[in-house]
Amino acid sequence: MALRTVLCTLASVRRSDLITSVAALLFSAATALAGTPQRVVSINLCTDQLALLLASPGQLVSVTRLSHEDTDSVMGEQARALPANGSGAEEVYLLKPDLVLAGTFTSMATISMLRNLGIEVVQFAPARALSDVPERLAQMGEALGREAEARAMINHFNAELAALSVAPAHRPRAALTYVNNYSSGRHSLAGDVLYAAGFDNVAEEAGLGSVGVLPLEQLVLLAPDVIIQGRNYPGAARAEDNLDHPALSSLKGTYMAGELTDRDWVCGTPTVLNAVRTMVDLRKQVEARQ
Repeated sequence: MALRTVLCTLASVRRSDLITSVAALLFSAATALAGTPQRVVSINLCTDQLALLLASPGQLVSVTRLSHEDTDSVMGEQARALPANGSGAEEVYLLKPDLVLAGTFTSMATISMLRNLGIEVVQFAPARALSDVPERLAQMGEALGREAEARAMINHFNAELAALSVAPAHRPRAALTYVNNYSSGRHSLAGDVLYAAGFDNVAEEAGLGSVGVLPLEQLVLLAPDVIIQGRNYPGAARAEDNLDHPALSSLKGTYMAGELTDRDWVCGTPTVLNAVRTMVDLRKQVEARQ
């Protein structure tokens, strides 16, 4: 009789411990879920793409209209599965988000209004170097409660970039030129793509550190090994005249690579590696011509 009492008591204690443990686990899961945003709205093209890469199914409920355009977004197909927004505070508020993802250049009036309405807004700075990509991924992973997924993506990105960034024996001199004679120096995302692919950037020789104007006359005098042009937008605008100027085609020894800068260069996401790969292939073409 005494033995039966002891066994019953032990069984009761074990059941009690089990119930306590299960309750603790359920509480922990509920707490974690409560801290994870369930309705996320993005109002910036680059946060659209970072969120599309990392969000759990159903977590992201709206992205910008720009992300639906294949000319601007590398994830147009995925983005078109979600409703588009125009980045306005009133429109976003009606979507009932518990988190809004924005850029540091998003209208402060929009940011302030959303925050005043009690909605959390996380802002992301534009990437100015390839080293910023892991930081943006980590920031998005933290915002969405997807830290593990972000870490895995960062590790893959770093490994791919290291494999692509093997320094060549000789670095050809390259120039980037866009409409209105704008160019990108070493301290910009596009400039860093060039450097990682094994090019020297002639914009540095002209004293251009980040983004600015590289006059056509100066570009011609610099006589780079290759000129990479930005997108020539549809329509007729004087701003685009520099891209078709005969002075460029008359340069002897300069390879005109045509329009190679596109949507892969816009945002600091892992797809920027596509731009690095394209530039590595271009460098090999230039080396073969020399």
